[in-house]
Amino acid sequence: MKIDVNGSPREIDAANLAAALEQLGWGEARVATALNGRFVPVSARPGTPLSTGDRLEVLAAMQGG
Repeated sequence: MKIDVNGSPREIDAANLAAALEQLGWGEARVATALNGRFVPVSARPGTPLSTGDRLEVLAAMQGG
């Protein structure tokens, strides 16, 4: 299915948010996620289904000053 990831179109075959993060290379990363503008906590990712056209934002904390 096609979804937007951080503003870029991507083709994935994951059925839920946790699987999508794994497929996209963020499986072990400590990131914040929003699906269609709504925050999704880590505990809810496996139960959050994806649909064609969804907009996924993945944010990682940055260190430095």
